[in-house]
Amino acid sequence: MSTITVKEEPVQITELAFNNINFKIGRLDNKLLYKMYDFALVGDDYTKTSADSLVCLATQSSVERLDSMAQVAVKWDGPISLAVFVVGNEEFTILQYYVTYLRLCFINIRNNVTFHIAVPRGHEPDPESTKLIDMHKGFNCQQPEQTLRRLLKTRSIETMRWRIRNNYPQNHMRNFARKGCQTKFVFLTDVDIVPSDNIVPLLNLFLRNEYCTNRCAYVIPTFEIDFRVKFPSSKKELLRLYRKGLARPFHEKVFIYNQYATNFSRWFSNTETEETVHISHNVTNFEFLYEPFFVAVDDAPAHDERFMGYGFTRNSQVYEMYVAGFSFFVLSPIFTCHWGLQQKKSRPVWREQQNNLNRKRFETFKNEIFARYKISPSRKIK
Repeated sequence: MSTITVKEEPVQITELAFNNINFKIGRLDNKLLYKMYDFALVGDDYTKTSADSLVCLATQSSVERLDSMAQVAVKWDGPISLAVFVVGNEEFTILQYYVTYLRLCFINIRNNVTFHIAVPRGHEPDPESTKLIDMHKGFNCQQPEQTLRRLLKTRSIETMRWRIRNNYPQNHMRNFARKGCQTKFVFLTDVDIVPSDNIVPLLNLFLRNEYCTNRCAYVIPTFEIDFRVKFPSSKKELLRLYRKGLARPFHEKVFIYNQYATNFSRWFSNTETEETVHISHNVTNFEFLYEPFFVAVDDAPAHDERFMGYGFTRNSQVYEMYVAGFSFFVLSPIFTCHWGLQQKKSRPVWREQQNNLNRKRFETFKNEIFARYKISPSRKIK
């Protein structure tokens, strides 16, 4: 048994999360590289919240970034489908302890989050041979990041080397999370993208009256915010941080085209009510490499799973949507944020190497979608 401190009272854990999974079975992906375990752990109220909401948050993560869920689940008071990638016994054990901690400490996670697990084929965990982690000092519910860091230290050098040698299957995980949603609309994000306050009821009200029923995507503007500030409580507060240089469009300094077509100047100049969600403007200057986070009916193209690691992962799907005739509408006043003002020089060399490899794959992918949607390669697409 282990101890987790919840509300300053020690709680004895008699059973860890995911104890009932049989890793000997599981569905394989199309290339037989990964095993998928759908609905490995279902939130206590997931069925109810899915029935009550028009939109589900679909997100994905490796074990290293799971601490973001503590804030995401507080902001997103609705169904969340979370796909987690783990390698072998060590990471699965970390996942067990950390998800147990999250469910005990954060009621929204216990109630609303449903977990799906993906593992590399040949690296399936063996729960019977996993070793318990000595956490005799307990867990602090006020410190999700530090708690995860302590658990991650239990990984071996061999596991870390495997991680470095093998690309993270981002698009596999996005498709996996998306199909775990049980609602008409899906908001697909990365796990460290934090929604603004009260976003679920605001979106539900908007989507009940949304007028576009065919090939529409509703873009939610995404920003980077300085670690020194509090999370902005409103669009007005976000604008104040933006003017002080403490917030800026996501990836603006790292790769400006990532979000450029959202037209943040126009979004900030939209001063309509902050009480209800509305369309600020249409995306009229769609550009190659645009990667917005958006809400859409779950009939958008899947993410192409040949793109592994970093580069052209979300972009390939959005580009196909554009070719297929989707329209993009920017919503206000809701938004999302990513912690930290990013700098290109802080990016590791291996990330650019993955990006270059995916750039080559994209040329083949682009020709394929031109053929699929009967568009001549000679037609210029920005």
